[in-house]
Amino acid sequence: MKKALCILLSVLCAILLFGCQKAEEPSDGEGSERVFRVGVVQLVQHEALDAATQGFIDALNQQLGETHVKVDVQNASGEPTNCTTIVNAFVSTNVDLIMANATPALQAAASATSDIPILGTSVTDYASALEVDNWNGTVGGNVSGTSDLAPLDSQAAMIKELFPEAKTVGIIFCSSESNSAYQVEVISKELKELGFEVKEFSFTDTNDIASVTQNACESSDVIFIPTDNTAASNTEAIANIVLPAGVPVVSGEEGLARGCGVATLSISYYDLGFATGLQAAKILTGEADVSTMPIEYATEFTKKFNEENCNALNVAVSEEYQPLD
Repeated sequence: MKKALCILLSVLCAILLFGCQKAEEPSDGEGSERVFRVGVVQLVQHEALDAATQGFIDALNQQLGETHVKVDVQNASGEPTNCTTIVNAFVSTNVDLIMANATPALQAAASATSDIPILGTSVTDYASALEVDNWNGTVGGNVSGTSDLAPLDSQAAMIKELFPEAKTVGIIFCSSESNSAYQVEVISKELKELGFEVKEFSFTDTNDIASVTQNACESSDVIFIPTDNTAASNTEAIANIVLPAGVPVVSGEEGLARGCGVATLSISYYDLGFATGLQAAKILTGEADVSTMPIEYATEFTKKFNEENCNALNVAVSEEYQPLD
């Protein structure tokens, strides 16, 4: 009897222990209770990229519910090598999807995995970023996303509209950012067709920004800065040179314009990130296949101006320009 009672108690304890373990397991399996794990690698902290990441998270929570998605946001502090480290950690833990915010983050993610779905955002040109030949609007494989490319011909036309008497446009950009190099190539042609002389001033990292900006001021009537992440992280340094020099800056996005510029043809990076989040929700739920998902582009562009800087440099804008918040 004692032996039989001991066996019975052992069986009951095993059943109770198994039940407790099952109750404590996270709902990470298939079905309505699944928790999707998403890794976000953001190149650097600045206004545009921060807004895109927030839009992405908000869209995922809206579509899947906050309890059904876990987002791990990691910032690379402007170092592409950190992007690689972050992405490799995501791959090792087998996240369900990676969102890469900015071109170097996308390049690191695409190099790290060909299996986990990757969505880029705040990426200007996917063809040049990923060296895609015969571009047809879709990357293929495990990569898709959204582009922050604003119409460069319209940006060139805006410079002509604001500064019809200007002769020389200097372009400041980071030579290590392929997204910037692409924009410079395209807008330089547009500006030359409008009669401007174009001079390019590139820097390799933050240490060169001040000297390069100074050189640009000495040789330019107007300066254009594309959607460049390194420049966007150093707007104060640029402003400290261009404003005393009296040289206006037109920029590719409003964070730059708010920091050191007078005007921009702007998109909403929050909306861009939100659109990326909608893409992610479709991929995670099986509604869409990342390999056939075309790159999406912003469709609304707004002329905005920095009232304080315009007043300081005596730059007049028309009523169609909206003041920056």
